[in-house]
Amino acid sequence: MSPSSPRLRTRWIAATAAGVTVAAGAVLAAAGTAEAGTINGTLYRDPDTAVARWVAANPNDSRTAVIRTKVASQPASRWLSNFNLGTIGSEVSAYVGAANAAGQIPALTAYGIPNRDCGGASAGGAPDLGTYQTWISAIANALGNRTVIVILEPDSIALQTCLSASEIAARDSALATAVRTLKNANPNAKVYLDAGHSTWNTAADQAGRLVAAGVANADGFYTNVSNFNGTAAETAYGRAIISALNGRGVTGKRQVVDTSRNGGASGDWCGDDNTDRRIGSYPTTATGDDNVDAFLWVKPPGEADGCRYAAGSFQPDLAYSLASSAPNPPVTSSPSASSASPSASSASPSASASTPSTGAACSAAFKITSSWSGGFQAQVTVTAGRAITGWAVSWTLGNGQSVSQAWNGTLTTSGSTVTVRNVSWNGSLPSAGTAEFGLIANGAATTPALTCTAA
Repeated sequence: MSPSSPRLRTRWIAATAAGVTVAAGAVLAAAGTAEAGTINGTLYRDPDTAVARWVAANPNDSRTAVIRTKVASQPASRWLSNFNLGTIGSEVSAYVGAANAAGQIPALTAYGIPNRDCGGASAGGAPDLGTYQTWISAIANALGNRTVIVILEPDSIALQTCLSASEIAARDSALATAVRTLKNANPNAKVYLDAGHSTWNTAADQAGRLVAAGVANADGFYTNVSNFNGTAAETAYGRAIISALNGRGVTGKRQVVDTSRNGGASGDWCGDDNTDRRIGSYPTTATGDDNVDAFLWVKPPGEADGCRYAAGSFQPDLAYSLASSAPNPPVTSSPSASSASPSASSASPSASASTPSTGAACSAAFKITSSWSGGFQAQVTVTAGRAITGWAVSWTLGNGQSVSQAWNGTLTTSGSTVTVRNVSWNGSLPSAGTAEFGLIANGAATTPALTCTAA
């Protein structure tokens, strides 16, 4: 099932949390190396996102290189938004299983609460709260036993203007039950509740709402989903909420920030027509902030808000506008495993890694990170044997194989020979320095012999 992420009508409200200074924009920062919070590991990048499919289908579009390098290469949350009791369990199980096989951490956004978005552009969800709990139970039973991030019901707590007092109490009870259900099914699940954003409800008000919705049993809260407020403003707001929660006797809670679109102008909620928006910090669990478990791309960049285009539809002009002036993503080390121990039945991605090719100038190693019927995803690590200014990795395709896309490298194919060359920002390496590129291929998952050449 293709992922979907409807636009949340996250309002721009001129209410600033007491004691929180709200920045007008944000500086896009590369993922840091210092771990923080309670999650360690590499976030999962789904090979079958709307942006990945667009990149694969449009190799000659002038926007493709930028979108591939700065958007499609990055992990984003998988939205569970099409309410279907018959398929939700298998959808979650397949997604979490693929992430586990890659040794990476999946992020899911559950978006099915009744009367979601107060009947706005993303209206829908479960027909009633009883059916909603059945849906949540199906999700919980498919989470496995390793670390998984669950963003539970955006706007469900910050946006309650359409609900009566009794309806708010019923929703709070439903969210609290959902938290317990998810945590009981998988104690390694990291579950976060909705805290709006830094220019909406005050920190004290939002803390009270979170307590009523069962945050005591959750890992914390998230802010800025589908919005544009700068990271500094959001983390300051998060600290104010944590302080307010502590004052209510709820301790040990942490924050997740959506940085998918907060690297440019802030302001009104809709980004479909605004060319001043930019992607923010690249997704990472290495936040360098003890209060923040992750910077996530909850709202996938390029997916519309619902004011000009259909909510949740991928629009390449939006993705290109967000990414065109942003810096390239950092070159990172090989993905580390989820902080939870893998189950005995899980596939070990390291078992499919090739022996590095040898040579005085550079070497390369091929690692299959996930596979499915008819295709697979792989990562290639290039290591410099001396200081180099560029590299190229080549191999021969197996019978029936083809490479549909690559990121952090430029792909060319001649007959059965595939070559991936460095892009402008990851070609120069010191001796023993490394760079990585990823790819998605069609055909059986096999590990080829690589040839690495360098300048």
